[in-house]
Amino acid sequence: MKKVALFVFNGDPMCFIHVLLNAIDMADKGYDVKTVIEGSATKLLPELAKEGNPLHALWEKAKEKKLIQGVCKACANKMGTLASATEQGLSLLGDMSGHPAISGFRDEGWEIITF
Repeated sequence: MKKVALFVFNGDPMCFIHVLLNAIDMADKGYDVKTVIEGSATKLLPELAKEGNPLHALWEKAKEKKLIQGVCKACANKMGTLASATEQGLSLLGDMSGHPAISGFRDEGWEIITF
């Protein structure tokens, strides 16, 4: 099975929608997919949880399919969204000075795609 880790740093919703669409598409096609939310993308967390947000349904679908590996602990803290990540039950990742290490994914054979 092909293993793909999507690291999303960009906090632009127009970029983030493509991450969600691709994660769901790949999972539906049999890929093992993990999404890691990093950098300014962590600022989107409270908005994604709101039912009126245009990305909410995709976000919920990605979470239901267990495609969200987690959120950068340091970045969510910096962006003031740590509480939202926790409230949504998202894992906080921080094995590299508070940030998720891409090397760990590479060591496990994951292809890395960044957004």
